[in-house]
Amino acid sequence: MFGKNPIRPPVSGDGSILEVKSVFPTLQGEGPYTGVPSVFVRLGGCNLACTFCDTEFEDYKAMPLDELLAEVKEKSLQGDVWVRNLVVITGGEPLRQNITPFCEALIADGFKIQIETNGTLFRPLPEAVEIVCSPKNTGQGYFPLREDLLSRITALKFIISKSNTQYGYVPDVGQSMHNIPVYVQPMDEYDVERNQQNLAYTTELAMQHGYRLSLQTHKILGIE
Repeated sequence: MFGKNPIRPPVSGDGSILEVKSVFPTLQGEGPYTGVPSVFVRLGGCNLACTFCDTEFEDYKAMPLDELLAEVKEKSLQGDVWVRNLVVITGGEPLRQNITPFCEALIADGFKIQIETNGTLFRPLPEAVEIVCSPKNTGQGYFPLREDLLSRITALKFIISKSNTQYGYVPDVGQSMHNIPVYVQPMDEYDVERNQQNLAYTTELAMQHGYRLSLQTHKILGIE
């Protein structure tokens, strides 16, 4: 969206209907589950407008929970074989919406769940849900994450740029107090030279500070 999307606030509701952009089978391309066959559920709308975000999440539709669950189950199969038991709920910003009933239903059906969030919102979620948080710099620096979210985060993922000073470092947003693993991922700036610089710089940060390097392997593979 490259910062051109409307900023959408959290929505209320009982979770029986969600705003869904797409549901698709893929390999998780980033973070702790890189390479794991997954079903992605991309929810619509975001409460931020990051200039480097290349994800389309505004073309969404209201979807009843039972229909969404049925589609996830269908996409988890390869023929008659169950090959994907990881569901990645992303966006946009998935915590804009009440996804708790969706998560509870997925867990009841035996799925693992990973949420990808920007860290500005939080809702009570089942303990089995794993949360990857990618904090964003809105121009005024990074802010400490709220305690109820920090205590639940599985991993933090920071986007790194050599030339964009807002994203040239890894701040402490609370991870040191909670011993949260930190992943660093080079920003895709759609410029070959800048991307090479970002990769080299991110690799250097990982080597110097013990961070884990995350690459967007789905882009390397040419898959969604």
